[in-house]
Amino acid sequence: MRRVITAPCPVCSKDIQYIYQTERIPYFSEVMLAHASCDCGFKSVDTMVMGDNNPIRYTVKVDGEEDLAIRVVRSSRGTIEIPEFGILVEPGPMCEAFISNVEGVLLRILNVVEGITIRSDEEPEKANAIALKERLERAREGKEPFTLIIQDINGNSGIVSKKAKKSEYIPYGDVPEES
Repeated sequence: MRRVITAPCPVCSKDIQYIYQTERIPYFSEVMLAHASCDCGFKSVDTMVMGDNNPIRYTVKVDGEEDLAIRVVRSSRGTIEIPEFGILVEPGPMCEAFISNVEGVLLRILNVVEGITIRSDEEPEKANAIALKERLERAREGKEPFTLIIQDINGNSGIVSKKAKKSEYIPYGDVPEES
């Protein structure tokens, strides 16, 4: 189902289109994609899993190039973690949802790290960002294994793969029990 609603932009008040579309994604219930953008720069994107969901955690070990195609769904409340690289991406008030793949997640992180290498005036911070960028690029080539973890307090995020392990949500700061 697709529904388009015309309403004012919350930034400039110009009439814009808000698009709501439902899709079926394997291993999930029905998903609603919500999107709106305006010439003034306002943009809103969200993904909502329709139905009742409990807090959830998905973990997948990315061992090679073929794993970069694994589908990733992150709602605006989803947290992304790559422990081997010391990466924790927590949602903020304007966090956008997305449906991508593992490589797309790495590209999003690489863009942020690239910004740090360009804007930082502090040598230790710049050197750390450059080293991280090199590791992320190796991972994007399938040459450095890593673990991708997505958690969502609302249960609307996930990793779509038979390799992914679904488990109980673990609040950050808590240490998971070894299995």
